[in-house]
Amino acid sequence: MSTFQGAVSSAYPLIVFCHLRWDFVWQRPQQFHSRFAKRHRVLFVEGPLVEPGDFEPYYTLRSVKEHSGVTLMQMHFSDAAWGKGGIYVDAMRRALLDKALATDLKGRFDSPVAWFYDPMAVESHLGQHGAIATVYDCMDELSQFRFAPPELIARERRLLLNADVVFAGGRKMAHSKRRFNTNVHFYGCGVDVAHFGKARSASTLVPDDIKHLEGKVLGFFGVVDERLDYDLIAQLADANSDWDVVMIGPTAKVDPKDFPQRPNLHWLGGRDYSQLPTYTKRFDIALMPFALNEATEYINPTKALEYMATATPIISTPVPDVVSNFSSVCKISKSSEEFIKFACEQAAQVDQVAVERGVKMAAENTWDAIVAKMEGHIADVFECRADVHSKIRIPSTFPAATAA
Repeated sequence: MSTFQGAVSSAYPLIVFCHLRWDFVWQRPQQFHSRFAKRHRVLFVEGPLVEPGDFEPYYTLRSVKEHSGVTLMQMHFSDAAWGKGGIYVDAMRRALLDKALATDLKGRFDSPVAWFYDPMAVESHLGQHGAIATVYDCMDELSQFRFAPPELIARERRLLLNADVVFAGGRKMAHSKRRFNTNVHFYGCGVDVAHFGKARSASTLVPDDIKHLEGKVLGFFGVVDERLDYDLIAQLADANSDWDVVMIGPTAKVDPKDFPQRPNLHWLGGRDYSQLPTYTKRFDIALMPFALNEATEYINPTKALEYMATATPIISTPVPDVVSNFSSVCKISKSSEEFIKFACEQAAQVDQVAVERGVKMAAENTWDAIVAKMEGHIADVFECRADVHSKIRIPSTFPAATAA
């Protein structure tokens, strides 16, 4: 873990190492660090971009227009350079950031808190760049995702053992990580209530590509990847031809050519975060049709609270953290038949009590509240070190050496 550095300003900068792109789906890393950036400088370092050609690795920097406290760093590797292997890539990632901190970013991110989402970054950045503390925000069990690199487990173990504080996005995940770190805190997803509450406003307009649908709309938004149950989605569309099943989100690690196709099943692709309330306004039922597999064992879906803030009834498969956190609001099915049964029931008559309970739950779980608690845990790290340091008694004089 990081060593004691003396008095620490509450305005410390953050260097964030993330496997996700800032401009990808707006989710946990962006929600947290757009808020941290109101009080801290944030350098958001994405995983390397691998591009065709043969050139020396380089970096680019840009500010994030909507969040002036965030600087985005991207590292560019040619496929030839990437092919040199892990030791070279790890060393170059560290060297590129060191160069940026010494030149273009000089003086802006001194004595930072290093915040990891990406365990693969530890060989390059753990204990480097003058970091005064290390945070691991474990939002997913990445080792169980498709195409996960085999060395990820060992690197995450090293990160867990060296982190000063660990945040876990799921309750089950937090329990698992406590085997390796005693300072683990469960913080599930938050929600921007004002943003998603726009779905309940009469002034919000439904987008053209969905407003023409005449029947009940059963909708999903999020990343379309190996975590979804595509057979269930097809069965849902087949259950009632008067329903329209709308799937909104970019694809990752799956081939759209393999998606089930039905006249009433609509794969709309990705939409900007700012547009999601306008689409959700047309949803009669919000879906969480997750497969039960390794990739979903530890997930705590961000969309659950976002759906709740829109006052839309929710149906989910029995993902463990959905069951433990949201069973008072979501209808949770044990089978595809029960999922369809719940859809029929909610299409006929909404469980308004559950919807109102969800609106209340969303209001109690904002991103701002979670960020404030996380800042408190980081402050506790520094306070604990200061307390330990103050208890070390160093005598002002030392006894004279005695003759042998």
